[in-house]
Amino acid sequence: MNSERKAHLLAALKKNCRYDGRKPFDYREITVEYGISRSAEGSARVKIGETEVIAGIKLETATPYPDRPNEGNLMVNAELLPMSNPEFEPGPPGDQATELARVVDRSIRESKSIDVKKLCISPGENAWGVMIDVCSINDAGNLFDAAALAALAALKDAKFPGLTKEGKANYEERTKNKLPLKREPLEVTVLKVGDQFFVDPLSDEEKVVEARLTVGVTEKDTVCALQKGGQSPLTLKDVDEMIKIAQKAAQKLRKAL
Repeated sequence: MNSERKAHLLAALKKNCRYDGRKPFDYREITVEYGISRSAEGSARVKIGETEVIAGIKLETATPYPDRPNEGNLMVNAELLPMSNPEFEPGPPGDQATELARVVDRSIRESKSIDVKKLCISPGENAWGVMIDVCSINDAGNLFDAAALAALAALKDAKFPGLTKEGKANYEERTKNKLPLKREPLEVTVLKVGDQFFVDPLSDEEKVVEARLTVGVTEKDTVCALQKGGQSPLTLKDVDEMIKIAQKAAQKLRKAL
């Protein structure tokens, strides 16, 4: 079945077409909704076609790491709900959820998107920690790009809570102070089947992909992160071409913000 699906996809791509009528580098409709949660310090819902992901930001105070006494910290968690895809199982995060969290984390961390020094409250004693939680609502393909877009949108939406006299977060008090964001990285996943490349895969298309490359791109088109997936190797020429595709496609995602 997969071999037939793969042959059909490859033939369609060579004709500059997709299952749903899109061209290889077209995205489905993208929507971003901010402030969907009252309890989170920042939140967003992203839809790419029928794929839907939500992201929330929790800010809490903690002692800085000993080797970085003047910095706050970042953590990304991902949960793949069984209701979003029958292949996802309940329980602790599996390999897919772990990879998704790492990919989202990488572009934010490597681009130095958050000015972590401005998260420091008292050097060596107290600093803000930024916790990003990503959750799948419906998986119709391309969770990587949807999750990264939702995470960035939630970061842009986030505002600090107040501080108690003891230096703890006061969640009863909301300030107007936003997170210190220096860059806004987005991720574009470029996929390869045969000698053809495309973006924003449907679930059926993902099943026959030979290799993929998720590229983190800042607003200045600077590449900040790469994550390779799939069983087939990529040549340097492949990587170069996929990066160029990602840089161009990222402009479409950025418009949705």
